[in-house]
Amino acid sequence: MQYRQLGSSGPRVSAIGFGAWALGGQWGGQDDLESKSALREAIAEGINFIDTAAGYGDGRSERLIAEVLQEIPPSKRPFVATKTPPDEGPWPPSPVCRWEDRYSAASLRKNVEERLRILRAERLDLLQLHTWTRAWNDDPQPLLVLRRLREEGKIGLIGISTPEQDQNCVIDLMRAGLVDCVQVIFNLFHQEPLAQLFPVAVETGTGVIVRVPLDEGALTGKYRATHRFPENDFRSRYFAGDRMERTAQRLGAIRADMERLGLDATSSLTDLALRFTLAPAAVSTVIVGMRSAEQVRENAATCESPPLTRETLMILARHNWLRGVWYGGK
Repeated sequence: MQYRQLGSSGPRVSAIGFGAWALGGQWGGQDDLESKSALREAIAEGINFIDTAAGYGDGRSERLIAEVLQEIPPSKRPFVATKTPPDEGPWPPSPVCRWEDRYSAASLRKNVEERLRILRAERLDLLQLHTWTRAWNDDPQPLLVLRRLREEGKIGLIGISTPEQDQNCVIDLMRAGLVDCVQVIFNLFHQEPLAQLFPVAVETGTGVIVRVPLDEGALTGKYRATHRFPENDFRSRYFAGDRMERTAQRLGAIRADMERLGLDATSSLTDLALRFTLAPAAVSTVIVGMRSAEQVRENAATCESPPLTRETLMILARHNWLRGVWYGGK
């Protein structure tokens, strides 16, 4: 396993992190025993960064993580990043939403106490606001509340998980030193962070956590154009309309490039996609959803692959896909 610095304020973390959303049950049926097995395998493989959230099964993901971590001496426990959601309202927050209605001090304090209780922790390693809006950048009071909670010893690092529709809204906050880490979408289809967000992260010493590196599973190449996810799997909405069909067409173009570059014999599509996300110097860790011990081993093995060459990265850059987020047919 390779390790990287989590910004200027954080510890060294594994380049491949454990994404624990599926443990909450929103990716279709998930057995808790298998989830725990996957977590144990991840720790055995040297993965020391786990990402979860309050909203992943209404605390179910966090509870399973806490149960497994109780088996490990405190000095050897992985770094756990969790997230607190805004109070009820549109997601992501609308430009007319007031921070007082979505992330009030009382609400944040209550949620932090709940995260501490469920994770059985005295301090949260990293607390991320689960979404944000640029409308609050000039008066970022929720982040100042988190600062006070950090001063009280309840939080280690402070971060924001970017809204899909406006990831660059965090750039001003990074430059102002208001966040230690940002969690962003970056993959072969979504390359916008390369333009400004990643350079600013390097400039400011902000840790970067990459999410959705496999485009919610599409970049594994496992799903045909006709595939349909069950209703209890959130991907039934993500791949609504004709998105799966168009995704399959684009995967064909990626595979053609792999063959032309001579990568098809040495790298799986999943391996290529993860190596692409690991390439920027700004990236601290790439969190991959892992539901079984087998998936853990497959994803951890990416760290044994050589970095992609600049030539290869330039060719793969053509697969950037300007599409609407969450909307089928766009």
